[in-house]
Amino acid sequence: MKDYIIRALDEDKCIRVFIASTTNLVEKARKIHNTTPTTTAALGRVLTSASLMGIMLKGDNDKLTLQFRGNGPVRSILAVANNNVNVKGYISDPNVDLPIRNDGKLDVGGAVGNNGKVIVIRDYGLKEPYVGQSNLVNGEIGEDLTQYFAASEQQPSAVSLGVLIDKDLSVKASGGFIVQVLPNIPEDKLTKLEKTISEISSISKYIDDGYKPEDILKEIFSDFNMKVTDTQKVDFSCDCNKERMKEALISLGEKEIKEIIQEDEKAELVCHFCNTKYNFKKDELQELIENMKE
Repeated sequence: MKDYIIRALDEDKCIRVFIASTTNLVEKARKIHNTTPTTTAALGRVLTSASLMGIMLKGDNDKLTLQFRGNGPVRSILAVANNNVNVKGYISDPNVDLPIRNDGKLDVGGAVGNNGKVIVIRDYGLKEPYVGQSNLVNGEIGEDLTQYFAASEQQPSAVSLGVLIDKDLSVKASGGFIVQVLPNIPEDKLTKLEKTISEISSISKYIDDGYKPEDILKEIFSDFNMKVTDTQKVDFSCDCNKERMKEALISLGEKEIKEIIQEDEKAELVCHFCNTKYNFKKDELQELIENMKE
């Protein structure tokens, strides 16, 4: 099944829902970063969250960065999405693996930690990007984002995320949803929605059972007359290139580049997001210095 996201609105325009199927995206990230089951689930949830938030962007050049910084062993997880829902991301320590929790689930909260920050940067191409943040709740990502929306954006939301790992450690199913209520929602409808959300089983189980985002919408939100208003493909896609890596080298300064030439006569830069290696020979480094002088 291809990865994609749907956006839906109820007939009274007071509930909006975003549902993503991200199995291929998360499997791609697992292969790139060689993650363990615990870090696959942690990174997968953050990538899925970023894709769901990416579809909320309006401008063609808008960009969203989502970062989780916790006191757990993985330290930091970062994902970037644009409004075409191309997503990239990495985890500081992909080798962290923790014992399965007592309830049989992967210990994402233990890996991320329960003390730290959720940071969201929305770049709309203006002078200063919008930066919002809130404290971690438990490091499980979904609850942390629910808290973020309420505390930083005053947007009542419910976030559900899931990554199911297969016996061969590949990603069996991955997905998530964000439900948001708008200010005009009647009290009885809000109560009904809260009950519906409290009874939802694992989102990754739905996807593993072959449900598409539209099927999940129909299954979970059948009482709310939801209509799909947008559908968008989602993919793990990195936009790094050699020119950008040149800029990174230039930012080191002339002195640092001269030291690299003296010590190694070459430089190798690796993209954090996709692990692509970029090599610069001695003459290329010297050319950079000449260009800097000009």
